[in-house]
Amino acid sequence: MLEDITDYSRQRFLRVGAHSHVKGLGLDGLKAKPVGDGLVGQIEAREAAGIIVRMIKSGKMAGRAVLFAGPPGTGKTAIAYAIAKELGKDVPFVALSGSEIYSSELKKTEVLTQAMRKAIGVRLRERRRVYEGEVTQLEIKTRKHPYNPYQEIPDHVVIGLTTKDDRRVFRAGATIASYILQQGITVGDVITIDAETGRVTRIGRSEEAAEKYDIAGLGEKPVPRPGGPVEKEKEFVYVLTLHDLDQLSAQSRGGGLFSLLFGGPPTKEIDSEVRREVDEMVKKRVEEGTAEIIPGVLFIDEVHLLDIEAYSFLNAAMESELAPIMIFASNRGITRVRGTDITSPHGIPLDMLDRMLIISTRPYTKDEIRKILEIRAREEGVKISKEAMDKLTEIGVQSTLRYAVQLLTPSYETAKAEGRDEVSVKDVDRALSLFSDVKRSVEELNKWKEKFMY
Repeated sequence: MLEDITDYSRQRFLRVGAHSHVKGLGLDGLKAKPVGDGLVGQIEAREAAGIIVRMIKSGKMAGRAVLFAGPPGTGKTAIAYAIAKELGKDVPFVALSGSEIYSSELKKTEVLTQAMRKAIGVRLRERRRVYEGEVTQLEIKTRKHPYNPYQEIPDHVVIGLTTKDDRRVFRAGATIASYILQQGITVGDVITIDAETGRVTRIGRSEEAAEKYDIAGLGEKPVPRPGGPVEKEKEFVYVLTLHDLDQLSAQSRGGGLFSLLFGGPPTKEIDSEVRREVDEMVKKRVEEGTAEIIPGVLFIDEVHLLDIEAYSFLNAAMESELAPIMIFASNRGITRVRGTDITSPHGIPLDMLDRMLIISTRPYTKDEIRKILEIRAREEGVKISKEAMDKLTEIGVQSTLRYAVQLLTPSYETAKAEGRDEVSVKDVDRALSLFSDVKRSVEELNKWKEKFMY
């Protein structure tokens, strides 16, 4: 007898990212656990972030922004991602680097506007009349193609739909017949037909008709036969962003005859009139109760790379009705505001700093560095000995946490090359000799400076 491995076939490859281990802020109420949800230490910063999450959920962050300020490698980006996790899966989170606004194709203000509107979600609700059920009868009638007598095309379809409580037989036209052929729908499939557009959607294979496979694909999971009448009103919920709606509106308006016939490229810069119409449509839907605005988070890392024009734009944008929550991060001290001769804390103009709730992050302790390395080792699937972990912890203290984390996988690859599945001190030393940290790299620069180009 073959073993059923259906569950294994549903697993997908997931890339291990720099912050893929972060699941939340690791709070108990408003108190931070020493280690929780993938975060270690930074107790005050995480507790402050917990208050920010509550303010966002209660709608009390209007006209304000958050700034994470601290040295490199102190968890600023990780805590920003944790805030997004705490807000929920439907809350948009858009991450942007300060350098990304300098594009040759788009104006700075357009890049920022698009990022802001990507960070505002709209949950749209629509009630539509549909026919839903399991296909228990299917007869597609064809006719000769008007221009090619050797080819046949769908003419109409006779389709029987059955639910747990009802059964109906319909005669439908060529459009619905074409949808059915395109999707390969057969007797035993559960489908939905939109009564207004005729669009057919295959939901899945009915449990009553489904074959039991030892190895099943993602689309072969049986679905139950629907209940109630075949013809019904059903609510559909879509979650889009304001930017999605902007693009849909712009593409439906512009492009001319060529775009209509052949499908033009997506609009890069969107006209302000299009955005104004989208905003009015969304507000009208909100008043009718068929839409809900979901304020998201716009996270700008290395915010000190923005210039005075970008800061001025963001300053005004905070006052907008449809503005996302803005979270910034900077690792700079007192430095020049880009585009001016003025120096300011974190390279941010003082009038904008006044609008920010500033959260400070501090360097990690030795014990915290060790705990973070243990979490990253588990996340990356690296088995490591206690002595090797001690060695990496010392490297993290003497150099940087990021450098110690970077050495994990090279050390593991060295161990595997020698036929071992556990990283030893010897493997860490080998990786240490092959990959330099910033300090050793500078020493090499000074040693061979006459060989480098200037």
